[in-house]
Amino acid sequence: MIEISQRCPRVADYLENEVGFQKWSRCHFPGLRYNVTTTNMFESLNNMLVTAREFPYVALLDVIQEKMSKWWNERRIMSMSLTSPLTPNQENELRPRFMGSNGLLTIQLNPVTYQVFDIDRLPCAHTIAAALHARVGVYSLVSPYYTKEYYMLAYQQTIYPVGSQSQWDVPDEVVSRVVLPREVKDRKMRRPKNSRYPSAGEFRKRKSRCGKCGQLGHYKKKCRSEAGSTEGNPPTNVTAL
Repeated sequence: MIEISQRCPRVADYLENEVGFQKWSRCHFPGLRYNVTTTNMFESLNNMLVTAREFPYVALLDVIQEKMSKWWNERRIMSMSLTSPLTPNQENELRPRFMGSNGLLTIQLNPVTYQVFDIDRLPCAHTIAAALHARVGVYSLVSPYYTKEYYMLAYQQTIYPVGSQSQWDVPDEVVSRVVLPREVKDRKMRRPKNSRYPSAGEFRKRKSRCGKCGQLGHYKKKCRSEAGSTEGNPPTNVTAL
């Protein structure tokens, strides 16, 4: 916020007084929108569909359905094999806090300023120390969304493959509907772009390819590979006597 105030005081005043920190700052947001969902899932799907998005629509949907079925099946099997009451990620997150609770004193925390559980939905080291002192189960303080039961319920359904088009029950109003192709603007013939355009504030460093070994990350002059080097070798057009 200090950097924003130095560059543009008007914008800083707008964000702080008119908009409010809770609408654009994660640590001040009062709801449960963030945490796990901050990971950009669309980027993961785009990376998965780099090749398949060039397919026709029906084939693209088949690839998505196949991948989702595979993910659902793998996570269903993993959830049934869990031996811990919590999911693996939350169990790994809770274990260091439990180890860090040794030697901590039980104090009274201010629920207004100390909102670790409200954000993470996991007890902190101080809460674990107080729970152990009061002989309260630590797992009972964890949000039920992180438990094994909720994990199993999330993947209990089965994604079935789509049957042949000859077996589809399509209404007559859909069959009789005429769908015209979209208007295409005249443009120069060029190779289509496969990667997305960087968003505002996103910069990508272009990697150079070596003309000697073909690897990325260095130039031909700085190449340390022996591939293609002719130093010390006799010319190929000279016949040995």
